Amino acid sequence: MTTHDIGRHLHCYGRPSVVSPNLDALAREGLVFARCFATAPQCSPSRASLASGMYPHSNGVMGLAHGGFDWELSVPHAAALFAAHGFESHLFGGQHVSPHPERLGFTQIHPVDAVTEVLGRAEGKRLYLEINFEETHRPYPPAGKPPAGLEIPGYLPNIAEAIEEMTAVERTITAMDDAAGRFLEALDRAGRARDAFVVFTTDHGLAMPRAKCTLYDPGIEVALLARWPAGGVSGGGVQTQMVSNIDILPTLLEAAGISIPDRLQGQALSKGRDSIFAEKTFHSYYDPMRCVRNARYKYIRNFESAFAVEVPADIQAGPIFRADPPRYSRDRPSMVELYDLEADPLEMQNLDGRPDVAAIEKELRDRLWQWMRDTRDPLLDGPIASPKYRSAMES
Repeated sequence: MTTHDIGRHLHCYGRPSVVSPNLDALAREGLVFARCFATAPQCSPSRASLASGMYPHSNGVMGLAHGGFDWELSVPHAAALFAAHGFESHLFGGQHVSPHPERLGFTQIHPVDAVTEVLGRAEGKRLYLEINFEETHRPYPPAGKPPAGLEIPGYLPNIAEAIEEMTAVERTITAMDDAAGRFLEALDRAGRARDAFVVFTTDHGLAMPRAKCTLYDPGIEVALLARWPAGGVSGGGVQTQMVSNIDILPTLLEAAGISIPDRLQGQALSKGRDSIFAEKTFHSYYDPMRCVRNARYKYIRNFESAFAVEVPADIQAGPIFRADPPRYSRDRPSMVELYDLEADPLEMQNLDGRPDVAAIEKELRDRLWQWMRDTRDPLLDGPIASPKYRSAMES
């Protein structure tokens, strides 16, 4: 199960005003990954990593997959991998990794509310089910009265407009939680809850300025809940090691007894990571950047001049951005960014070039370049052409 644009903004991740009882119950019954990060801070590239176990620059989706952008998954989707091993693969709701969902390998594509029907006629069959909720995507409904205990994330200005938008976000989370609850109830009624490996995750951080479309933690932090009673993933534990969302598919394949293809760049979630890598290449425009994050420091390398942070059009339409556009629209001050996440969790003080952290900066810089070489990042060969550019050159 996935949803859009909320990062870790759930009650079970310490947000007291969020009403998400079904996901809270899933967290109590399963395992909470406290430090999971997406490979990218935008929808299609991150979801493509979930579907492929590979980084966006390796799986072909370096930008949005819908019409007008047309990035497309170039490696097998999870649905095809499971189908090749005797599973029925079903998609409920939308996908955002290809303009051609019929090519991804799903046995059938359904509306979200068809889950009960499919489970009812699939007795005895092995199933891969992907359920993608839309409730939390912008535009938001009218906000209404703020809930008690509402917290404004520290990277946002503490203004009336932020209260309005965060109230609206939390309304959508409750609606999504209701939908997730209906799926979990259907799984129970079908008698599959004990044997099912259930995963809930989010595609990237909140759809707010200085979060979505940035490589700061608010852009790449994601929720990850897992429950598999038959496999011992239960009991409400918390896993505190860093993991990446490219690790989810290898974990599911391993649980299903399927050999993990060599091309996958993820690993079992149980292993944890001492560092994670993330990237952005295209969203609204070409803005390539890459980062490495360890337990304390983050190193970001920007490869083009641009605004200090990208704010997508739907976020620009919101009251927070409209209250102070220059706050986000100034020029990017530095091509390299280095942050001490322990001393500066909001990533406001760029330490690039400081002698006291020179050794740390060199270590992370070297790790980033090595990762780009190891994964054959096409950015190493020069600027990356978009599908639209390639199409224009062919016509």
